[in-house]
Amino acid sequence: MARRLSNDGTIGSILNEIIQVNKLQGGIDEVAVKDAWKSLMGNGVNTYTKNILLKGTTLYVELTSAVLREELHYGKDKIIKMINEELQREVVKEVVLR
Repeated sequence: MARRLSNDGTIGSILNEIIQVNKLQGGIDEVAVKDAWKSLMGNGVNTYTKNILLKGTTLYVELTSAVLREELHYGKDKIIKMINEELQREVVKEVVLR
């Protein structure tokens, strides 16, 4: 039988409870990370970005340019920091560029 949510509380707390009960946080994080990548990296990088995937705390980014992949490889720590700051919590711990 489905668990009944309480009617007491703010909208934010009720939404957080719904997210936890239905285990939706992973999907929400994936969408948020994709949006953060697109806004932080800009059009130049997004042109060469083929696919973005978040598995656990690892962000997989598929790029069509080997030169760009090599360039971004040197800034992985900065990318992780920027994305986590954008999301205001630690979602990404590792970035894999393919």
